[in-house]
Amino acid sequence: MLQAWINRATGFCVHYFASVIILGALLAVASAVYATRHFAINTDINDLISAKLPWRQHEIAFRSTFPQTIDLIVVDVGAATPEASEAAARELRQALVEKKELFRSVRDEIDSSFFRREGLLFLPADQLERFTGQLGKIKPLMAGLAHDPSLRGLVGTLEEVLNYGGISLDDMARPLNLAAANLESVAQQQPAEFSWKTLLQGKERPLETHHYLEVWPVLDQTALEPGGRATAAIAEIANQVGIKGRFGADVNLTGPVVISDHEFSDVQEGIVLNSVVTGAIILTILWLALRSFRLVFAVALNLAAGLAVTAAGGILMVGALNPISLAFAVLFVGLGADFAIQYTVRYRAIRHDLDDRDGALNGAAGWVGIPLTLAAGAAAAGFLSFTPTPYTGLAQLGIIAGFGMVVAYVSSLTLLPALIRAVNPPLEPRPLGLPALASTDAFLKRHRFAVITATVLVVAAGLPALPKLQFNFDPLALENQSSPALKSLFRLGKQVPLNTAKVLVPAGDADATGAKLKALPQVAATWTLQSFIPNEQDRKLPMIEAAEKSLGGTLRSEPQGAPSDAENVAALQHGARTLQNAAGKNSGRGADAARRLAAALDRLAGADGNQRNLATDAFIQPLKLDLGDVAQSLTAERVTRESLPPELVRDWIAPDGRVRIDIWPKGDANDIASIRRFARAVLSVEPGATGEAVGSTEWGDTIVRAFAEAAGLALLSIFVLLWIVLRRLTDVLVTLIPLLVAGLVTLEICALAKFQLNYANIIALPVLLGIGVAFKIYYVTAWRRGQTDFLESVLTRAVFYSTLLTATAFGSLWLSNQPGISSMGKLLALCLACTLASATLFQPALMGEPRRVKGDAAKSIESVRGGAQHVLRRPAVAADR
Repeated sequence: MLQAWINRATGFCVHYFASVIILGALLAVASAVYATRHFAINTDINDLISAKLPWRQHEIAFRSTFPQTIDLIVVDVGAATPEASEAAARELRQALVEKKELFRSVRDEIDSSFFRREGLLFLPADQLERFTGQLGKIKPLMAGLAHDPSLRGLVGTLEEVLNYGGISLDDMARPLNLAAANLESVAQQQPAEFSWKTLLQGKERPLETHHYLEVWPVLDQTALEPGGRATAAIAEIANQVGIKGRFGADVNLTGPVVISDHEFSDVQEGIVLNSVVTGAIILTILWLALRSFRLVFAVALNLAAGLAVTAAGGILMVGALNPISLAFAVLFVGLGADFAIQYTVRYRAIRHDLDDRDGALNGAAGWVGIPLTLAAGAAAAGFLSFTPTPYTGLAQLGIIAGFGMVVAYVSSLTLLPALIRAVNPPLEPRPLGLPALASTDAFLKRHRFAVITATVLVVAAGLPALPKLQFNFDPLALENQSSPALKSLFRLGKQVPLNTAKVLVPAGDADATGAKLKALPQVAATWTLQSFIPNEQDRKLPMIEAAEKSLGGTLRSEPQGAPSDAENVAALQHGARTLQNAAGKNSGRGADAARRLAAALDRLAGADGNQRNLATDAFIQPLKLDLGDVAQSLTAERVTRESLPPELVRDWIAPDGRVRIDIWPKGDANDIASIRRFARAVLSVEPGATGEAVGSTEWGDTIVRAFAEAAGLALLSIFVLLWIVLRRLTDVLVTLIPLLVAGLVTLEICALAKFQLNYANIIALPVLLGIGVAFKIYYVTAWRRGQTDFLESVLTRAVFYSTLLTATAFGSLWLSNQPGISSMGKLLALCLACTLASATLFQPALMGEPRRVKGDAAKSIESVRGGAQHVLRRPAVAADR
């Protein structure tokens, strides 16, 4: 009955080809217009998982309580010295604050007035005691610098140290060399910035040369990149402020908003060029398969129309697409082209044997109608099996791809025959088989059991590798690891762990919950609002007060007037002579450093005034900044819950009074196994915990469960579908066993090659089901008709070119700039290779010789041939055509 419907539908479309083409064109144009007008993409990868899952509800609840944790841009200001990055960050923050229409809030928590004033209270008491003691020892030097912050004052302070006699030249070698290096850079007109903090710390600390601003932008939710306007404005404002020219600072952006926007921009980058190149290769493959520009034109139009209808239907069904469901276009081209090639190659074969165009068109439908129906139904079942799972990103792709299989199937048996009738291709001059593979066919027949045995042994040998299959469901793993956004984020992660956990508890339970969490061996520390109230304040405040009495007045006194350039020149010359005298004829690193600095001072004294101004900026500006910070830190007062800044309180206390607890992991915060153990430990104490560590762990578990459920459902639905049509258990098994072999070998290769599965490339597995079951069905249905010598058959020619075209479509993903999409292309290519090998080599050996055709089977074959024969029974119509 089904074959009869297919025959009548194709015959109708061939007879009324012009009307069918017009209707198809109207539908395609309307679909393209609808898809263009309603296209939208949701780049938030968190929406790829169902919001109904308990852990997702905890995550959503936390984010709605503290939205400032997600709608955030982190501005990374990096410079050569801590002072330069701090000064640049302050200038940029002030400029951003003024743009209320673009930024809701801008904050530098570390450099806030609260932490500049109270920062010393957060030092351990012993460290604070040493620091205040050092301040007392260098009081005369600080007083001199505060009184005369100029080149003259610097040289005078240096001479005091040299004349003091308590410090040897060797002890001063490092600061003397640092000063000389900066003056040499000034002389060569290169950027120079002297760091007093680095001088006092005794070593460079690269992380301190980066300052971070937290920016909450006004997002444009109607745009494909909601934060695009804000990020562009930050870059422009940084340029206007002169961050690079004035401070030698670079500005990079990271944070949730930037990374989410990059999801789409990375996919977009190079997409036009890749699409054009891929399209050209696909057309070339179609020509190699069909050897007729007319047929290529017909197939290309059919694919374009089907893609437009699929896009419109998909957008109508699911609304906004996501980064995974965007792959529907590649899947449609790959599988849709397979259906079209199967039909068109079979048409060519019949046309060679039957000198009748319409008879060949109908005969091709009679030959491939049932296999295409089965293949489309099985592929759609494979894709739709993800619909009930909580992996909504893939469920959305499954809906669109399943619909696309129906569109590709229908168009291949209706619009495509009409288009071929319209382009009126010439006769086929030669048969389409592949006689060169006859020897391989003969080998498979002679050594059938050896091939089966070898395949089973290969699959069995790889089974022990499956437990080593690596899963990495960290969303950051799919970003470009060398991008400025990721580099900045990882740099920030060296100061504050990225993979943490968070819980919200009633205020009365905060201490007890925090203690339980902190007792876990996987936990390094816990943080609450209480963590921002320093301990041992009764011990620390007197130390700070004593330092304030000793130094505060000096640091805040009005400096004397700036010296003239001539006074600076005289001071530089005098300082150079003092250094030369101190070095004398001595040798050693201290004497060498003194002579080096003396030479630099002499050059600066003899240079023009502009160089001395640059030297003043290099030494004096950071000095003023550091002296100001020290002066402010000496005004520290007792910190209480009431004195904490309101914005800090909002970060840790929910509007309903609940308390936020942040939990930091112990060990390597970027090790997947460590983070999973940490997350599981936290969840054992607080099942409602959320955060990056918990999220990435639950992501992975959810996706693995979704695939297990979907795989079982897909295999069951495909089994039932095959059983309904084939009605023989052995025929169903010889269809599914090669499919399972291809899947196992694919996973075994991934495990052995240490190729990680992630939330993007894992969609290759349902694609393997779709393509794999289609190929297997083609061979089984041909085998049931009595066909042998599969490799040299027309069917294998169609499968080969279909595979080549599908590989090209999937290969275009491999070229993507987005690592997740690229890894998807790699795994799809591997799946395709395993599927082709299983279908063309293992399955023929597994099937063996076809059964003798008799009874109902013979009638079935006759019905298949009926599509060609019914045209021959109408000679008048055929002659008229």
